[in-house]
Amino acid sequence: MLTTLFRRAFILPLGLGMLMMALACGFTVAQAQDSNAVVIKSFMFSPMSLTIKAGSTVTWKNLDGEPHVVVSDSGLFRSGALDQNDTYQFKFDKPGVYKILCGIHPYMKETITVQ
Repeated sequence: MLTTLFRRAFILPLGLGMLMMALACGFTVAQAQDSNAVVIKSFMFSPMSLTIKAGSTVTWKNLDGEPHVVVSDSGLFRSGALDQNDTYQFKFDKPGVYKILCGIHPYMKETITVQ
């Protein structure tokens, strides 16, 4: 009887918490991929690579507490400093492979392929 109570009191809430965390993480990634959105979180771009059609607009959203600057390594565009929950958009008109980085934290990188 004590074992059953232990399972119900501790394991069930633990399992529910893990499920909720997995759903929340999966939703963020799916949302970013479905809408040409890039999330900046934990000093990373997510997704780190994105393939879109020419004429599509990509939106970056900073979820970190630190500012980030979205920069094309070819000099095509550069956002201003994005504070937490700020967004930046750029329309990719020409096919190609674009290397993107953070102007403040250059180790943060991503690749956008425009078809």
